Amino acid sequence: MNYLAHLLLAGEDSEFQLGNLLGDFVKGPLSEAQHHYSSTLVQGLALHRAVDKFTDTHPIPLQSRRRLGKPYQRLSGIIIDIAYDHFLANHWHNFSLQPLESFIAEIYRLLQTNQHRLPLRLKQSLPRMVDQNWLGSCQTLEGLKLTYTRVANRLKRQNNLSTADRVIRANYEGLESDFCEFFPQLVDYVEIEKTRTPVADGSSGTDTPC
Repeated sequence: MNYLAHLLLAGEDSEFQLGNLLGDFVKGPLSEAQHHYSSTLVQGLALHRAVDKFTDTHPIPLQSRRRLGKPYQRLSGIIIDIAYDHFLANHWHNFSLQPLESFIAEIYRLLQTNQHRLPLRLKQSLPRMVDQNWLGSCQTLEGLKLTYTRVANRLKRQNNLSTADRVIRANYEGLESDFCEFFPQLVDYVEIEKTRTPVADGSSGTDTPC
């Protein structure tokens, strides 16, 4: 899953939210992370990894990846993660009682307040993240295209990610249906994971399907 989904699934605890976002930037054993971060933040890192594993092995996201066709298979995981954030933004009211714009503003404030604790790569990207509204811009298809282009430019190898919005448009209804079937299952999975290591009060809203 991508940034927006990880943050929503984290619930309302700010340390847990940070951990779930930092999961894309902090690698290596969690035992090492414990030397640098609070226990709550490390539990957020653990949940991020559990969510990614659940998603990567679940048949519905795998079906979404197959919809993209052979030219996009190498980067299909990245493409679907970002596309699912697009669908989440458009179906936000089904999964959270808080307006999307308010949620995103709170996250940006949280990151700005905690700049000194962020990994260097995220700290350097933060001004662009806020100015370009990375968390909210993917709600439109034009913003989705910009997101793919931005990620394509960060990859070292030559790639076709900047044109991925075309295959999303061509398979839009099927991919949206996949998301609407999958995300409530992911919400249920996360709630079970949180009971094993309770941190936040953690409701991400309702699990009403799209």
